[in-house]
Amino acid sequence: MNTTESPWVRRTLIGIALVFVALFLVLPLAAVFAEAFRKGLGAYIAALREPDAWSAIKLTLIAAAIAVPLNLVFGVAAAWAIAKFEFRGKSFLTTLVDLPFSVSPVVAGLVYVLLFGAQGWFGPWLQAHDVKIIFAVPGIVLATVFVTFPFIARELIPLMEAQGSDEEQAAIVLGASGWQTFWHVTLPNIKWGLLYGVILCNARAMGEFGAVSVVSGHIRGQTNTLPLHVEILYNEYQSVAAFAAASLLAILALVTLVIKSVAEWRSEHEMRALAELPPEPPRATTPVGILNPV
Repeated sequence: MNTTESPWVRRTLIGIALVFVALFLVLPLAAVFAEAFRKGLGAYIAALREPDAWSAIKLTLIAAAIAVPLNLVFGVAAAWAIAKFEFRGKSFLTTLVDLPFSVSPVVAGLVYVLLFGAQGWFGPWLQAHDVKIIFAVPGIVLATVFVTFPFIARELIPLMEAQGSDEEQAAIVLGASGWQTFWHVTLPNIKWGLLYGVILCNARAMGEFGAVSVVSGHIRGQTNTLPLHVEILYNEYQSVAAFAAASLLAILALVTLVIKSVAEWRSEHEMRALAELPPEPPRATTPVGILNPV
């Protein structure tokens, strides 16, 4: 891309960007790992093998393993409906998809407490039937689903809108069913955007703090996820153990970044390859007069 800016302007802008990246991304990330390994590899491994740490890791994985597939189904369905169809209430559905972006996660957690807490709307009924949601795993899963469900849908909606529905309509005209159309036409066209959305959703689910903090009750070894476990250790001045647990989240962020970059590169590579394909030669047609002689 050619610009009319002088070389010193470009170098200045690049230098400012690199300084910000170094100060606000690279330096904090390096500090996390430096503090985690400050007392050696043995202390690092011991902090991660501690029972409460294992419990926090397992609960984080469980919450993500439930929330991400649910958001995958919802995100694909919502994006397909919004991008491919016109119906009454479409703008309202789009607004609902964006709702978790505008609501504080803490407020979302308080809403679940209001609904399912001991003094909440459904609290007496839940207690009478010995069903635990708040201060238990179901509440953590609900809070995680709420704060993460826009990510996949928001990644797919603009992609599907840009692609249009011509290919799906052509498949239906040729006799394909709705499932065949989705599996063989829609899904291949959105696979890299879908992968990117799933990666972001998973990273957000495993790193969620605010909503989960409200509904978890901070019960050690039972309802603490990995971010909550980091907070407790840090408040107890166990800095090495806290940063060791935080390093797992940092590694997750780095892996997410790598997979995101690979997905974007593959998507751009496929689009470039399709753009370089030669146009199809015109098909031979039979003159109408031969089929219908006058």
